[in-house]
Amino acid sequence: MKVARHEKIIELIRQYEIDTQEELAARLNEAGFKVTQATVSRDIRALKMTKVAGSNGKSRYAILEEHTPDVLSDKYSRVLKDAVIAMNIGQNIVVVKTIPGMAMAAAAALDAMKWPEILGCIAGDDTIMCVVKTSEQAPGVVQKLGGILSRGK
Repeated sequence: MKVARHEKIIELIRQYEIDTQEELAARLNEAGFKVTQATVSRDIRALKMTKVAGSNGKSRYAILEEHTPDVLSDKYSRVLKDAVIAMNIGQNIVVVKTIPGMAMAAAAALDAMKWPEILGCIAGDDTIMCVVKTSEQAPGVVQKLGGILSRGK
């Protein structure tokens, strides 16, 4: 029953811009799932849902694992655009310089984007060490990140 309910939640948040737990519970009840707000709250945590900006300017629920442009890319590209100052390559390590205090947020954004060529990031105050699988892939990571930084400028 829980798996079917989770599938229905995913379907509903893709179909509608749902912005409250009560609205989600109502739509689930309409679809034949008898749920309470407490159940919906647990489902939201289990599905790792978050609120993102909707097309109408209001917030709406989305699932972080969905790597859709409007969910992750917009959210994290803003963080990267605000934070990143410079990038350098040292073999399979991309060193990213940020404004002071923003390295952790930028590293979290890079990790959340789940680029297959990035093994992981370690951040200090204004520097990120981004480990890339191979030294051949490092320039591609810099180019990809540069593309994000130049969008909308």
